[in-house]
Amino acid sequence: MYRASDILRNARLDKEFELTEISQKLKTPVKYLRAIETEDKDSFPQEPYLSLIVKDYAHFLHLNGTEILSIFRRDYDQKRKINDKKIQKFSFTPHLTFKIVVFVSILIFSVYLILEYLKFNRPPPLEVNWPEPNSLTDNVVEVMGNTDPESTVRINTNLVIVDSSGSFKKTVYLNESTNSSTIVVEATSPSGKVARLEKAY
Repeated sequence: MYRASDILRNARLDKEFELTEISQKLKTPVKYLRAIETEDKDSFPQEPYLSLIVKDYAHFLHLNGTEILSIFRRDYDQKRKINDKKIQKFSFTPHLTFKIVVFVSILIFSVYLILEYLKFNRPPPLEVNWPEPNSLTDNVVEVMGNTDPESTVRINTNLVIVDSSGSFKKTVYLNESTNSSTIVVEATSPSGKVARLEKAY
């Protein structure tokens, strides 16, 4: 398929014309004639000046100006459509933006569900501040700690109150009839998962 730029350039070379010579005859800047021959659209003049130059250039070379202009417009419009498609390919259309928002929303919700599932099916966190054995007086131990506020805490099977921050505290009396006593702290989640810590005194 012949392009208008090739037809004009070949006709000029066949007639052994220089662009400067044609520029002087048509009173048209050389840069515009060169842009038309090389399809440098960034250097094209504005319409309708561009169409007039193409038509005059064709007439000067004894070509059908109307036909050459029609071919040139076909070539130029085709090239412009290709460039527009490339630009549209990388542009954020409302439809694409909506898809991205939906995808991100689903992703965030899925991550939230996974984290909640893991949280529901694992033992609650449990931290106990055990007093040092040498700090005990009268076989009394003050047991304090932290866990999930929704958990149930028992110390040696005795239920302990857990406040809204997850803190708990209880005074435990050691068994004086034996040489040692073991304190067991258990935190049970709403799903029945148990975290257990113990210490012997």
